[in-house]
Amino acid sequence: MDMRKTSLDIMENKINWKNAIIAGVLGTILFDIAGLILAGQWWDVPALLGEKTGLGMGYGIFGHYANGVLLGILYAGIAPSLWGPNWLRPFIFMAGETIALVWFFMFPLLGAGIAGVKMDPMVPVASMIRHLLFAVPFIFLIKPRD
Repeated sequence: MDMRKTSLDIMENKINWKNAIIAGVLGTILFDIAGLILAGQWWDVPALLGEKTGLGMGYGIFGHYANGVLLGILYAGIAPSLWGPNWLRPFIFMAGETIALVWFFMFPLLGAGIAGVKMDPMVPVASMIRHLLFAVPFIFLIKPRD
């Protein structure tokens, strides 16, 4: 059996950049809508980014949406390596990202403690809900090939 990859095999594993970017933007919009519903605030994360960096709301919005796009691209790149059916993979990815990077990195960095426990008890729940909603467009736009 020939173990070399053909050009067709390599092409099948490429990232669909357009879909990854669109999924990241749409996911970020869903994330923001969930923030409005759950916390009563629109663009709470961009406001926090702008405040903490001292660069203002414009930077906060750009950074927030750029992060969403980068997560879309990252997911598109690693999705074929994740476990489970295609509809479940985005949720696995985002749950892991939320726990590792938000609960154990960002919240403590902001002085909120691990998983935001120094804040309202609903903070980790709302954070996970928002991030799982962020993953929904990935199901439809990013199709990993097995």
